[in-house]
Amino acid sequence: MIKAVLFDLDGTLLPMEQDSFLKAYFGGISARLAKKGYNPDELIPAIWRGTAAMIKNDGSRTNEQAFWDTFATIYGEEARADEPYFEQYYLEDFPKVQKVCGFAPESREVVELLHSRGVRTVLATNPIFPAVATRERMRWAGLSDEDFELVTTYENIGLCKPNPEYFREVAKRIGVSPEECLMVGNDVSDDTPAEKVGMRVFLLTRDLINKEERDISTYPHGDFEDLVSYINTLI
Repeated sequence: MIKAVLFDLDGTLLPMEQDSFLKAYFGGISARLAKKGYNPDELIPAIWRGTAAMIKNDGSRTNEQAFWDTFATIYGEEARADEPYFEQYYLEDFPKVQKVCGFAPESREVVELLHSRGVRTVLATNPIFPAVATRERMRWAGLSDEDFELVTTYENIGLCKPNPEYFREVAKRIGVSPEECLMVGNDVSDDTPAEKVGMRVFLLTRDLINKEERDISTYPHGDFEDLVSYINTLI
C-alpha cells in the first residue's frame, strides 16, 4: 500500500506545452524587468544560469539562495535589492501566462479521491519558482495549498529534480518511507529518478516530455483514467 502520492504540476496537474509556457514566461518577465534596466538578451541567460545553480544544488542552501547567489555574480551584489521587482512581476503580470495553459478537471478529482481514501498528497513541482508563482499555477489548475500536505518551492528546499535526493527529502518531510510513495509526473528525465530511492512512478502521457526518447513501457503510464486504475491497485 502507498501512503502518499507526489504530483508534478506543470504538464501533469496543469496541462501545458512547455515551449509555449517558457516563451510567454520569459517574454513577460523580460518586458517587466526591462523597465528596471535589465537587457532581455542578458536577463534570460542569467535566469537560466540561476536555474542551473538550483538544479545542481546539494541542499546546503535553499534554491532561492542558490539562484540569487548566481544572479549576483552576474549583475553584482546590488542586484539582490531587485528581488521585489521579480515578485511584482509574478503578482501582476505572470497571471497572463495562464492563457497558454490548459485545464484538467481530473486534477482536482484525483486529489479528492486520494483524500477520501486517506492517502496524503504532495505537490512535488520542481522547486525552481518562488511560492507566489507556484500558488498562481496551482490556481490555474483549480488547486491550492490546502490540497497538499507539502508544496515544494524555491524558498523551502535546497534540492531539485532530477536529483534522487529531492524525492528522499520530500518523503522524509512528511514522515513516510520512499517505498510508501507514488510519484506522478510527465517528464521522464525529471520524474523517474524517484524510483532510485524506492518510489513507484506513474507517467501521465498527455504532455509527456521525453527528451532522451527513453522506452517508457516499463513504467505505468497513460491518462488520468489509467492513473486512477493504477492507484486503485496500490491502496
